[in-house]
Amino acid sequence: MTDFPFDRLRRWPDVEAANLFASDATDRLLLDTAESEITTSLPGDVVVIGDRYGALTLGAAWAGATGIRVHQDELSGERALGNNAIAMSAADRYANLPLEASAVDGARIVLLQLPRSLDALAEIAESIARHATADVTVYAGGRLKHMTTAMNEVFGRYFGSVTASRAHQKSRVLLVREPLAPAGEPVWPAREFHEDLGLWVCAHGAAFAGTRVDIGTRFLLGFLDGLPAADAAIDLGCGTGILATAVARARPAMLVTATDQSAAAVASAHETVSANGVADRVRVVRDDGLSGWADASAELILLNPPFHVGATVHAGIAGKLFDDAARVLKPGGELWTVWNSHLGYRSALERTVGPTRQLGRNSKFTVTVSVKR
Repeated sequence: MTDFPFDRLRRWPDVEAANLFASDATDRLLLDTAESEITTSLPGDVVVIGDRYGALTLGAAWAGATGIRVHQDELSGERALGNNAIAMSAADRYANLPLEASAVDGARIVLLQLPRSLDALAEIAESIARHATADVTVYAGGRLKHMTTAMNEVFGRYFGSVTASRAHQKSRVLLVREPLAPAGEPVWPAREFHEDLGLWVCAHGAAFAGTRVDIGTRFLLGFLDGLPAADAAIDLGCGTGILATAVARARPAMLVTATDQSAAAVASAHETVSANGVADRVRVVRDDGLSGWADASAELILLNPPFHVGATVHAGIAGKLFDDAARVLKPGGELWTVWNSHLGYRSALERTVGPTRQLGRNSKFTVTVSVKR
């Protein structure tokens, strides 16, 4: 698909930087490999999963596909696709859907950017095998450095045929066919009870840490007794909803909002707060940072920021979340942050939010409280 204008794509509103790109060689290889099928597809035949900023969806539309169904886990990716689609006059060629039966029902062609997580891949593969047509072909692409034979094994649970294309520009496509209808109820979301915390954790496949309690969150949980008196709190980048649930249980009078841009995280957090009996006091929303919050409207924010943008280690996402917190906090409001100590975020927090003190530090993590000036 040499004539598609990949260079016109932008990542905005996601982080943009010289070493961050809106498309890659995998997008190109996927579109080239599937092009003959896409060009003869009927409306609704094509499903795109894991499109980062619109290259796959808009490339398929460029090749003639209509009624494209799209699932993107990250809201920033959805919004970037929307912006790029408007710029290319293709906004009417696709629809965003959650990873449910409606997204893949009757699909014949699935373009998939392989997720890094095998659990995320398993949930996607199970859904396609359960709901797509018997003659579906899944074109699953990735960078060679991120692909493993374990991915073939995951597909092998749900499909009878998995073959690999030749590598091109350090990318490869798996051609996956012959779905094996899964027996019983869907596996996802998974559930695990953590006796030491008295807490259920529920997780969809793409949720960070799955049903585990990641060590940064676990460290921050040890300081919740010192939370300030506040009517409401925000768990920013809530993941599976562990912090939001713990805060709601520790402070029954406090209303908590759990927010994340990941569709899998939001769905998981809904399940977690419900499983722990705090759904009446925790509101779960999907948002890109705090874009839906007014300036100076929050008293307390808790944050365990990611330090990756996709597969790239990059501090930009943490800086974006610090900026959001600074804008949304009321004067005197507090940002409680746990971060990998080697990243040295304290100076950034001082500069962006306000005076910052250390509550605790261990061999890997630091917990700080920043007070909005």
